[in-house]
Amino acid sequence: MVHLDKACPLFPSSDIPATLEFYRRGLGFAVSLEMANYVIIERDGVEVHFWPCDDHYIAENTSAYIRVDDVDSLHKELINQGHEMRITAPEDREWGMREFYVWDPNGNLLKFGHHISTHETRIG
Repeated sequence: MVHLDKACPLFPSSDIPATLEFYRRGLGFAVSLEMANYVIIERDGVEVHFWPCDDHYIAENTSAYIRVDDVDSLHKELINQGHEMRITAPEDREWGMREFYVWDPNGNLLKFGHHISTHETRIG
């Protein structure tokens, strides 16, 4: 049987340069491919792809879930970067995940989470 390696979200962007700036400065991603109409960024083996699109409805209804090893530490890292962003506080969810959410400037939603059962819940 073939092993699936990874999934890479493909997000619309109405302003590729502003999107790249947000992901680099705010979320710590690096650009791995930049073309006129397609961009790939990467952090810790997680890739996010972007294509130009001026329809905000598409972005505002697009999301990706990224599992991390420590939601609270990542949240603290992002807050401490000082880059303005729409971000929620980490919360334990009824489906057994501890999560927080970030919206990029296009309206794409990134959900970051880890299993509660494998981590202690941290407050503050």
